Order: sequence, then structure tokens, then C-alpha cells
Amino acid sequence: MGRSRYLRAVHAGPAGGLDPEAPEALLECLSGVSERIGRQAVLIAMDDLSAIAVSRVAPMLRERFRIPHQPDNLPARVADKAELSRLCSRWDVPHPETVIPASGAEASEAAWRLGLPVVAKWSRPWLLPTGADGLRSTTLVHTAAEARRLYERSAEAGSRLLLQRFLPAGPDTDWFFHGAFARGGRPLLAGSGRKELSWPVRTGLTAVGRWLPDPAVEAAALRLAERLGYQGILDLDFRRDEQGCFRLVDFNPRPGAQFRLFTDAAGLDVVQAMYLDLTGQRVPQPSGGPGRVFVAENYALLAAVRGGSLPRRRAAEQVRGPVAPATAAGRPAGAAEQAPPVVAGQRTGPGRAAEPEPGPDHREADHHGADHHGADPHGSAAGAQSAPAGRPVRPGRGGGVETAWFAADDLLPFLAMLGAFLGRGAGKGVRVLRGVPAQGRRTARAVVRTPRQRGEQPAAAPPSAPPSAPAPAPAAGAASRPVPPEASAEPDELVTR
Repeated sequence: MGRSRYLRAVHAGPAGGLDPEAPEALLECLSGVSERIGRQAVLIAMDDLSAIAVSRVAPMLRERFRIPHQPDNLPARVADKAELSRLCSRWDVPHPETVIPASGAEASEAAWRLGLPVVAKWSRPWLLPTGADGLRSTTLVHTAAEARRLYERSAEAGSRLLLQRFLPAGPDTDWFFHGAFARGGRPLLAGSGRKELSWPVRTGLTAVGRWLPDPAVEAAALRLAERLGYQGILDLDFRRDEQGCFRLVDFNPRPGAQFRLFTDAAGLDVVQAMYLDLTGQRVPQPSGGPGRVFVAENYALLAAVRGGSLPRRRAAEQVRGPVAPATAAGRPAGAAEQAPPVVAGQRTGPGRAAEPEPGPDHREADHHGADHHGADPHGSAAGAQSAPAGRPVRPGRGGGVETAWFAADDLLPFLAMLGAFLGRGAGKGVRVLRGVPAQGRRTARAVVRTPRQRGEQPAAAPPSAPPSAPAPAPAAGAASRPVPPEASAEPDELVTR
């Protein structure tokens, strides 16, 4: 995004990168950015690390920036997988069955009881040491012994290990919710959508997504935001289980990479809505929007080649149901004023979202037009100079397509992405021709299968099962957990990266 003509200024991030556990460097960095801007700006964190770090230094930045009110270390609480599981249980938000083992033996038994494979997560993934072999934020565990070994690395990982029942991927299973909220968890602009293609296939980022209102997803998300008293932007991930229940699997206290999908007929998105609210301006009542499609061109191409084809537009699916009134609530008119600079995200532009490429060089701040935003889940708190209040907003394309990179009025970001995309492809091709193994450096194979339940095993217990552990009684309402008819016994996807 450094090539976008909408970019006004770039400010370097903290020297040595961002550490949410020691945010003093970020405080010093942002204080310097504020001095250079010369007036109070709006600060919006664009990734989990930045959201956590900013919330910890927010009391010292109130005079310099306008920041969503998130007390009690709220971003860290909801980004913590163990704490999120507890909140979901407390407030009756559906969540995958989760066990937090207290020993290696408990981890082994829990993996066997939940049904292999199981999903293993570190509760605070931002504490994982860089470059630690075999330690990833989320891992699919295939044996009880593997779960035990993973637990034994808890001290190295820096946080608790969670084991969750695996929910098979398939058509119509992956959903998301984006929203901007004023104080008290009051929605300014919000919506739910379905992930139609992802990269890596069925396990990764949204390559193609569609805005589809779903009452169950919206009700769960709005209830959670209200109970938390959440102010700011959030991005929630849901997966529909075999019984059709939407279960919350992730809470991101910042804009998602595809947030521009949720743009109403007047061009209002969640970042602009948050900006207006924080600067005391009226947030217009949203109108239109469901049926829009988001396409990340590079990932969509890869996912289509790997998965077969791009999803086709189906008229009957444009709107699954009426938009809940609470998901699009305007705010009372506030004191109109000239909008100060807005701190938004990097690699953005009109109708553009970011391509995540983790690395310390992305922890920078950049300033661009407030009408053009982008989000990178691996980026950093970044900045943008806004247009004055009253500047006309580019009309949204209700029911149309929102591309992540291409914009007719700003081609340079698309061309830069295309050059990098082709360059990486050429590099991989050369390595194949030379017989060099693909990233021996970090090759991971993930085989996703439907869960195996204890009752479905042959008489002889597998070697990884605890030898003396009795078979536990199945949980109420889940006696058999049958695999849905369309779920194949073969791996859903084999991913090498």
C-alpha cells in the first residue's frame, strides 16, 4: 500500500517491533507520531497485537488520540482463547466444546474423549516465541500422545493449552460477523457473512465472502458485544456444526481483512462509522448492502484452482433473512466538527483490503484518505489523514463486488500485488525445477478429517489411547454425533505450506 496515491505519510513503528507485554515502546512511538501530526487524531488498531498494546497505553494517549473506550484490558481478554470460552459459557453464546487440561495426562484423556482429531490452541498466541519449532497458534492434533506432548511445552508457549472438539469444514459452514459499536455495545453498523472460498482451502483467510444476514449469527454477536459493553470494531468467526448450530470460534478486537464487504449503499463501512462516532459526528442510518461479494484476487485465484471453481451468484441466497434492526443503528447527531486525522490501517485504498504477510517490517503506521481503508490481521496500528467532514463519500456498490486490490482510480497497489504474486510463483517454480524441497524450512501438512468418536473405534484401542482410562459416557444431546451425509471420510484438504 506504500504505492497508493491516497497515502499521505508513513510513520515507522516501534524499533524492534511491537510487544504487547511491554507497550512502552509503542507509547513513545505514538507520542512522536502525534507530535508530527500536530493535532488530536483517531487511533484504530488493525490487528490483535496492536489492539492489546494500545488498550494498555490508552490512558496516557487520551489527550493525543481519540480511542475507543475499552477498559479492563478488554482486547486481551477477548483475544485470550481460554477467557473467550469462559465468557461464551457465562453468556450462553454457542462455542465448541473446550477443555483446558491441567496435566499431560488430562490433555491425553481429553483429546480421546472429545474425539480425534481435536483442535489445540494456545490461549494467548501473541506470547508464542518467534521461530519455535512445532509451536503454532492452532494445531490439528491426531493422537492423544500428540496432545500430551503439546501440553508439556506449555511453559515454552507462555500460555495455557486448550483442546476443542473439531468441527468439520464444508459448504456453508464458515461464517463471520463485522461490527462497529459505540459505548455500551450499541451497534453503529454491523452484518454477518459467509466465507465461500478461503486460502489455504477451508482453513485460511477469506478469498471470497458474501454478505448474508443470518439471525442466529447476528443475535450471538450482538449479545456478546452488549454484555461486554464493547466500543470499537470487532471481527468474529463462526463455524456451523453438524446440527446446524453456529459456534463462535474466534474473537478479533479489530477490523477484519474483508471489512469493506460490509459497506452500505452510501459507501459507509465499519471504520468510517467508528471514525464518525469518535469525532462526535452523526453516523447515518445504514441502507442496503446485503448480497455484496468480497474477492481477494490473489487468494481467490489460488483457492479456485485448488478447490475447483469460484462460487456462483445464487439469487435465492442474496439475503437469508431480514436484517435485524439492531445491526444497523444510527447514532444521535453529535457536535459537527472538522474531522481530525484518522489512524487506520496499512496496505489499503479504495475498495481494497490487505494481503497479510506477517513480519516486523509490517509493524508500521501509514496515513491515507479516510474514505479508503484496509485491514491486515498481521499488521499494526497505523494511521490515515482524513478528509474534512462533509466530503462526499464514494457510493457503495450494493449487491456488487468489492475487490481487495483492484481499483480503477488507483492501480498501483494492484500492480504491486500482482508483481509480488508472480514473483513468488516464479521462485517456487525455479525451486521445483531444481529439485529443491519446498520450504524445508517450514513445511507443514495438515490433513482434515471428520472426527472419530470412541464408540466408532474397532475393539482394539489405538496405541495412543490411555491404556487404563474407562470410556466416558457421552455428553447429553451428543450421544453419537453422526457425521453429516455430505461429509466425506477422506481428508477435506491436504495443505502444504
